[in-house]
Amino acid sequence: MILVPMQTSGTHRVAATHTTNQCRGQTTTESADAHLLTAEERNQVILDLKAAGWLKLTDRDAIYKEFSFKNFNQAFGFMSRVALQAEKMNHHPEWFNAYNKVQITLTSHDCGQLTKRDVKLAKFIEKAAASM
Repeated sequence: MILVPMQTSGTHRVAATHTTNQCRGQTTTESADAHLLTAEERNQVILDLKAAGWLKLTDRDAIYKEFSFKNFNQAFGFMSRVALQAEKMNHHPEWFNAYNKVQITLTSHDCGQLTKRDVKLAKFIEKAAASM
C-alpha cells in the first residue's frame, strides 16, 4: 500500500491511498504476472514446488533445484530452452552448469522475494526438463 499526502476536499482533509502489486521498475503491464503471492497462494505454491523437488532456501526468499542430464549436450539444450523462455518473460534465473548438472535458483530480485513469475518459470523449467 502506498500512502499519498493529505488532499483538501472542500473543508475536509482526505487521505488518499492506492494499493499496488508492482515491484521496483515495473510498468503496470509487466506487473500482471509479477505481483506478489498472497499468503494462501504462497503456501500452496511452496507445497507444489517441494513436491516437484524444489527446495525453499533458508537464507533468502528463493527456490532451488538441481537437474541431472545424460550428458553436457542435453544439459546445454535444456539451458537453451529455459534461456529462451526466460528472455521472453524478462525473468532470468541464477544458474550454474557443470557437465551434466544444472543448478537453478529462482527469485524476483526486483521484488526481493518469490513472485508469480518465479512460479511460472519453475513450471516451464519442469516441463522442459521432462521433455529432455
